[in-house]
Amino acid sequence: MKKDIHPTYQDTKISCACGAVLEVGSTKENIEVEICSQCHPFFTGKKKMVDTTGRVDRFKKIAAKVAEKKESSKSKKAKTTKKQATKKSLSDLKKDKK
Repeated sequence: MKKDIHPTYQDTKISCACGAVLEVGSTKENIEVEICSQCHPFFTGKKKMVDTTGRVDRFKKIAAKVAEKKESSKSKKAKTTKKQATKKSLSDLKKDKK
C-alpha cells in the first residue's frame, strides 16, 4: 500500500436520535443518524399501519365513475342508433306509401 493516500481508520461513535450509541470503526469521526436498528420498526417488530385503504377506496370510486361513463355513452349510442333506425323505417314507410 502507498503511504499518505489512505484515510485514517479510527474508532467512531454513531449516535441515533433515540439516544442509542454504537461504537464502530470508520474513516469519519462522529456520525449522527435519525433512526437505527434499536428504534426502526422492522427490527423492533413494532409495525406502523399505513393507511392504504383510503387509496384503494379512492381508486375504486374513480374506477366506478369511469365504468358509469362508459355505460352511459354506450346507452346514448344505442338510443341514437334506435332513433336513426326509426327515422329510416319511417322514411321507408313514406316511400312505400307513394
